[in-house]
Amino acid sequence: MIDLIVGVSAPRQAALQKANQPVPPGIPARFLVDTGASNTVIDPAILNQLHLTPTGIMAAHTPSTAGVPQHIQQFDVSLAIAHATLTRYFHALPVAACQLKIQGFDGLLGRDVLRECLLIYTGPDNAFILSI
Repeated sequence: MIDLIVGVSAPRQAALQKANQPVPPGIPARFLVDTGASNTVIDPAILNQLHLTPTGIMAAHTPSTAGVPQHIQQFDVSLAIAHATLTRYFHALPVAACQLKIQGFDGLLGRDVLRECLLIYTGPDNAFILSI
């Protein structure tokens, strides 16, 4: 698990500021690092707190869809991976919406983000290092 900050995308923030509308603050969220997920996925409860509307539809394949894609709403967000000395920002990241809170986390951190980082998993310690 990793703690991240989810916010509105940079283009959405700019549009809100231009219209003199308030920008929702970023929301702390707990993500499961998922090397099997092509894309990052976020629970709709987080997206609703940011007052986001869908930007499209994403076709998703999961083990339970048996080769038939499931159509899921797509949203654009910003994501911040914060550390004591460095923060890595993803300013406009398309993500899928899926109910995850019931499983005890807010999102899946997929390979769309992980490919921009160095991930080291140490099996005997059941731990990982994510270098941003």
